[in-house]
Amino acid sequence: MTRQSITTLGFSLALLSLGAVCEARHHGIDQREHHQARRIAQGVRSGELTRPETRHLLRQQAHIRFRERAFRSDGVLTPRERFVLQRDLNRASHAIHREKHDDQRR
Repeated sequence: MTRQSITTLGFSLALLSLGAVCEARHHGIDQREHHQARRIAQGVRSGELTRPETRHLLRQQAHIRFRERAFRSDGVLTPRERFVLQRDLNRASHAIHREKHDDQRR
């Protein structure tokens, strides 16, 4: 194998692995959104969430989905945009926990 073909092969493998990492990150955000939706639904079923709490949490989830769509509209999710989405998901997760454990019952 020539030096040029080895370099080309290495570059191709790097691009493929980068694509897999980006795809995994995309699934990570979607997976977190799905998990949080399940936590909210479980809180409604168990009575841990009141109607106003549920409405607030669902609005928060809709805002995150709206922001994600806006970020992805140009076809690229930058590291800064990914950071903002992760931060929003972290805040939403804490809000779900807080609301489910605040001793208010439906």
